Amino acid sequence: MPELPEVETVRRGLQPTLETRVLAAVVQRRADLRRPLPPRFAERLTGRRVRHVDRRAKYILVHLDDGTVLLIHLGMSGHMTIHAGPPPPPGPHDHVDFVTDAGVTVRYNDPRRFGLMDLVDAAGLATHPLLAALGPEPLGNEFSGAVLAAALAGRRTPIKAALLDQMVVAGIGNIYACEALFRAGISPRRGAHTVSGARAERLAATIRAVLTAAIAAGGSSLRDYVQTSGELGYFQHSWQVYGREGEKCPWPDCAGTVRRIVQSGRSTFYCAAHQR
Repeated sequence: MPELPEVETVRRGLQPTLETRVLAAVVQRRADLRRPLPPRFAERLTGRRVRHVDRRAKYILVHLDDGTVLLIHLGMSGHMTIHAGPPPPPGPHDHVDFVTDAGVTVRYNDPRRFGLMDLVDAAGLATHPLLAALGPEPLGNEFSGAVLAAALAGRRTPIKAALLDQMVVAGIGNIYACEALFRAGISPRRGAHTVSGARAERLAATIRAVLTAAIAAGGSSLRDYVQTSGELGYFQHSWQVYGREGEKCPWPDCAGTVRRIVQSGRSTFYCAAHQR
């Protein structure tokens, strides 16, 4: 599933195409994705001007001139591509087209249909069931070592599992949790409640650095993810442990080997010699 860097890359790709433009036409080719699309979905969007394109955790938020917000989650395989001219004929997994008054088409494709779209009143956005319980944005000013430590206090789960809890910090998934823990030198097995003080400060700073670098690289491409231009992301070439089971630990002067374990049904990659 796309994580925060991939979703932020998509948001940045959509921003210059959609912001200030009117949605001249919306083509809806099916009634549902992961859940039913809202009633009169295409009708309610058609003719609306896009004020700005935002993001919260792994959700894209398209703010419209009537106070409505189009909430988009890409799911496992959803992606959006931009066609400056006439788009190609739609395929079986091309479910929604957003056509602007500039003649540009943003097409949503989702083979597995695990994505979703909803229409939300902007005034109620913070209390929407999908957003209300989310933790702080790891790239925002409200995120720090102290905030992270407070969220982890009393949690007896491993730190890796805690980082995947969107109530602790928003937007982090399996790949970036593995990478951040490795670069911070913290074992994924360590109890979350023990990550405090200088250790929490180091982890918070590393999370921010890893996510920033991944966004700069256009995210990581695994299976279905592509940017809005149709290009792949490149951060997978910078992974230090994820997917590198059996390789020598890349940390300087470490003689360890990257291992893979399963935590909460997810693969965790780490070096036991470097991460404590």
